[in-house]
This record gives sequence, structure tokens and C-alpha cells, in this order.
Amino acid sequence: MKIQKNINLAPYTTFRIGGMAKEFAIVKSVEELAEALQYAKGNNLKYYILGGGSNVLFDDRGFDGLVIRIESASYIKIEGEKLECWAGESLASVLNLARDNDLSGLENLAGIPGTIGGAVRGNAGAFGTAMANLVSKVKFLDAASGKIKEIGKDDCGFSYRNSIFKENPDLIIISVVLGLRTGKKEEIEKAMRETIRKRNEKQPQGWFGCAGSFFENPVVEKKELIERFERDTGAKSRENKIPAGWLIRETGLSGKKIGGVELNEKHSNFIINNGEGTAEEVIMLSSIIKQKVRTELGVQLREEVQYVGY
Repeated sequence: MKIQKNINLAPYTTFRIGGMAKEFAIVKSVEELAEALQYAKGNNLKYYILGGGSNVLFDDRGFDGLVIRIESASYIKIEGEKLECWAGESLASVLNLARDNDLSGLENLAGIPGTIGGAVRGNAGAFGTAMANLVSKVKFLDAASGKIKEIGKDDCGFSYRNSIFKENPDLIIISVVLGLRTGKKEEIEKAMRETIRKRNEKQPQGWFGCAGSFFENPVVEKKELIERFERDTGAKSRENKIPAGWLIRETGLSGKKIGGVELNEKHSNFIINNGEGTAEEVIMLSSIIKQKVRTELGVQLREEVQYVGY
């Protein structure tokens, strides 16, 4: 494991925004991860675990500590309907290997960027499927004690876009076991293509310059607002939630620009960096969106994207 100094974080995120990391390390094994954490502890440095770089916004001033990036170790093992993989494997590579081995269950997650570890941490999901539906076991390193532990799905504290790993940064996912089901490669491939098609219809294509959905879909208490959403879209509200993108569009903010960032017109829950955007501009736009949705619709939005270094 090599410690690098003053590394630009922007290229390591899908937002392509962020300042310099004081120190930076790439790890591909549990041993390297433990070594990096020991280095941070020994040098009194705060640390941040980085995966694929989606769903994160680094401060323009950077990160005054050690950023530990978990990268692919090409470790994916299949036994029957169980698929085990290292946390740094990309979600796309896991989906493709599952398909090639006639394992179904992940199709609705096609097109989501990032790593499998990040997906489990944030309970990523789409089109009615979430990681909570698929996880069997999670192995993690408890940075506070230095011990490696393994827990089952029911102990992961999964909720909407959340888990115990997101609530406690010291619990660092190192590997995941997914419980899938036997399928046919051709049908799995067809379902993945259909997911990508639906995603491209609703969202800007490509993830560079974008962190993904910026806000969580909120639970709405106003019955009249839920009815308005259902009339407008022909879709039913699930658990009284309304898509943040629909709420934002209702305020007329779609296309709003501040400096080098803008609110996408195709999907109003996507903030796009046009190449020269800054974290400050993203936060300014986010604040405007939250205030307008709260004032006009009485709904408080909460960021899904994580702010780091502030």
C-alpha cells in the first residue's frame, strides 16, 4: 500500500468536483485496508472510505486527512445461488458475472454506478429492488476495534437508502454475499437491457458530471399532494412517498443554473456539473431547491448525496 500526498479528488468522483486530499491510498485487500487505517490512527488523521465515487460531493477545499479508496481485487466467487464478492468490485461487474452464470435478481439495478460495497452501505435500489432484498451476509472491518466481523441481512439495519454501515463509518464493508436465484442468461440479459432503457428514458445518459439522485424520495403527509402526484403521473405512491424529482419539477426549477452546475430538465433530481462546476455552487443550488419545495409544497427534502470535508 502506497500513501500519496495532495491528490485531486475530482477525477475519483462521478460529479467531477472536489479539492485535494491531504493524503490518499488505494487498497485492494483487507490487509491493505487495515494498514491504511493504522496509518491514519498513527498519524492522527481523520479518514474517509471512497468506493466508486458516486453519491458523494467533496468540498472544494478538499479533505484534510486520508482518503482510502477501495478498488477492485477481481474477487467474485459463486457457489450455487450465492455470489460472494470483494466490496471494491463494481456493481456492473457483479451484475454481468451473475448474468453469465444464470443468476437472477440484480436486473433492476442495471446502470447504477459505484461499487457493491457502496451499494450495500447506502441500500441502493431501483424499480422496486434494493440491496436489502438481495444481501445474505456482510463481512466488515470494525475500525474502532480492528476486528473483522460478519453479520446476516437482518442485522444490517437496512432502511430506505440507509444501513448500519452508513450510520457508523467505522464499520467498513469488505465483502458481501448475495442470495440470488437461478435464471436463464438470455432472459436476464433482456431484463437488464429493459432496465437500462427505462433508466435512459427518465434520466440523463452517463454519470460523469453527476452524482446520481441528489435527494431522497420523501414521505409526504399531505393527502392532496399525493393525489395530485398520482393524477399527474398515473403511478401509485408507495408508502406515501413521492419522487423528489416530481416535487422539484412542480416548483418550476427544472433547468435552473448556478455557475457551472444546473438542475437537469429531463430528471429534476439530477444536478449536473457542466465541467466548471464547484461544490459551493452545488450546495447553493441544493439550498434553493430545498427552500422552494418546502415553501411551495410543504415538503422537506433531504440529500441522498453525502457531503464530505465540510
